[in-house]
Amino acid sequence: MKFSIIKFKSKKGMELVQVAILVALAVALGLIFKTEITDFVNKTFEGLSDFN
Repeated sequence: MKFSIIKFKSKKGMELVQVAILVALAVALGLIFKTEITDFVNKTFEGLSDFN
């Protein structure tokens, strides 16, 4: 019995997998750094409101 490496002939499938991995990574980073991101955004908007 021969074992062969499966070659992906459809590039769209690989692109979909890559996009799904990037989205999952972005969501995971957002959940991990949620408090830091919230603090940064709040400080930024406070600085903008003080600018007026």
